[in-house]
Amino acid sequence: MSHEAHEPETPHLDFQGTTPYEDYVKADVLTHLQHTLSDDPGEMVFLVTTQVMELWFTVIVHEWETAARALRRDDVPTALDALRRSRRELEALNASWRPLAGLTPAQFNSYRGALGEGSGFQSAMYRRMEFLLGDKSASMLVPHRGAPRVHAELEKALHEPSLYDEVLRFLARRGHPVPKEVLERDVSRKYEPSREVEEIWTAVYADDERDEVARLGEALTDVAELVWRWRNDHLVATRRAMGAKTGTGGSAGVAWLEKRAQKSVFPELWTARSYV
Repeated sequence: MSHEAHEPETPHLDFQGTTPYEDYVKADVLTHLQHTLSDDPGEMVFLVTTQVMELWFTVIVHEWETAARALRRDDVPTALDALRRSRRELEALNASWRPLAGLTPAQFNSYRGALGEGSGFQSAMYRRMEFLLGDKSASMLVPHRGAPRVHAELEKALHEPSLYDEVLRFLARRGHPVPKEVLERDVSRKYEPSREVEEIWTAVYADDERDEVARLGEALTDVAELVWRWRNDHLVATRRAMGAKTGTGGSAGVAWLEKRAQKSVFPELWTARSYV
């Protein structure tokens, strides 16, 4: 038997048309979506980072919708798998702030004008994320009236139960005393904390932490924490780049982000801990 080293076989390189990789990933499409509007070289990283964030929003929405559907079927393992994947995806999303975290006002101002009236709060996919978290608002559909498909998807998400609504319905089916007014609430409106729901989570956490419901609560808490970190990282990056000036698109800028950063996701999961 020969002990001579063999060169690895050359992979197949000759394809009819595009490569299988291109057919699947659509890399040529993705890498030609960057059309900067200023002469500043720093605009490219801002544009690409924003586009990457939109892709992560899309994946996370997919995961949370998967978890919500699984909970409707009482399939907790599938819901937990989706929530755990979303935790890693949220970590990657949050890391997307790093290329922008050190922007100085002068650097941001060099291409800020290219944004015109564009602002992150106009992101339809991010709005779907917020709707799934229970932060509903019909007024947030208004900016998308000129895009029928996007508007229809957002309107559908507005009137569907949020991920947390599905969690509470699941808890009720498991015998927990979720109030009727919570179960039958208008799901197109923002979720408001409930003392009775807080007591349910208190009882869950005071019991066996290995229980399926307790593990679901912790997976949701992981999500809530990372969403809070996302909001704070957004706030810090914006404050560093533009201080307290009015945001793009006429938004309140830092003042609006500060208000968002103070809000808890899945609030009773946090307040219940004080009573365990």
